[in-house]
Amino acid sequence: MPKYAFYSEPIAEEMMAVVTTGEGGYEKLAFRSVQTPTLKPGYILLKVLAAGVNNTDINTRLGWYAREVTTSTLDAEDTIKTRENGGGWAGETPFPLIQGTDACGRIVACQDEQHKNLLGERALIRACMRPDGFSSMQMIWMASNFDGAFAEYVAVPASEIFTVNCPWSDAELATIPCAYATAETMLERTGCNHRSSVLITGASGGVGSATIQLAKRRGATVIAMTTAAKAEQVQAIGADKILDRNKDVTQQLDGLEIDIVVDNVAGADFPTLLKTLKAGGKYASSGAIAGPIVSLDMRDLYLKDVTLIGSTAWDEAVFPNLIRYIEAGEIRPLLAKAFALADIVEAQKFFVEKQHVGNVVLIP
Repeated sequence: MPKYAFYSEPIAEEMMAVVTTGEGGYEKLAFRSVQTPTLKPGYILLKVLAAGVNNTDINTRLGWYAREVTTSTLDAEDTIKTRENGGGWAGETPFPLIQGTDACGRIVACQDEQHKNLLGERALIRACMRPDGFSSMQMIWMASNFDGAFAEYVAVPASEIFTVNCPWSDAELATIPCAYATAETMLERTGCNHRSSVLITGASGGVGSATIQLAKRRGATVIAMTTAAKAEQVQAIGADKILDRNKDVTQQLDGLEIDIVVDNVAGADFPTLLKTLKAGGKYASSGAIAGPIVSLDMRDLYLKDVTLIGSTAWDEAVFPNLIRYIEAGEIRPLLAKAFALADIVEAQKFFVEKQHVGNVVLIP
């Protein structure tokens, strides 16, 4: 009996995948054969064409989201102790787990007749799923709560599939979902528009470089923090002004006050970044790669009526908007390097060195 009610090509009983077996170092990444996913009603099977690498993949493997961890993600490999049952960012991590939040895939099977017209279509997956609707912040994440895209196939609810028609390569499309949806959500929540000045830290990273493009699309003035070695590349994607992250931010701004700070770095620079905001300014963050514990002078918060915005869940309009931006040619992918799925250790080592601009992708 066929495993799937409707399918467009033969699908093997087993597939190759990277299985994260628990918290720890690279030895926890096992490239091995596993069962190809079965489908529940309402679910769709995609053949993974490319899958993006994110900080979340590495942080989850290292157990960085546990409360007792206070180091930066750059130091985590050496400082985080392996625990049998560590806490993930989306709750208890169900190890062994196939990670991979970003995915470009081809729809190859479904269980419901209403979806069979999608067979053969290329699509992106909205990995942040809101089971109680978008009025609730309750989330379920592919690759954190259930198996993700570091595999030959992945199964997801049909509601989270977005077909896309554009000339980009599979690897280029796989750079989009997590970084761009995260960036667009922060810009939406801060009310970024053509009158806004936006200071972006970690500007060469996936979320940072996405934020530059998406803020420029809204007509904002973009000030990007990066290293001198990456300044030219960052400016080429739309930054109006470059700040050297290794020099004093306040001196480089020379009295300029900022409407919006988008900061996924945090750490020791947090107090200075907060001081750059003008009265009524907004600070948004969806990460803390330089360290989760920061110093806050409450006077910098309340005396200027500053708003702090935490951002993890993606808002309802964000993913449909990204598909529209892609198909209209309003944003472009920033593919730093592609690796074979079997070479995930090399890919993650390249990623954590932070010498690249844009996103890293795995090809099954």
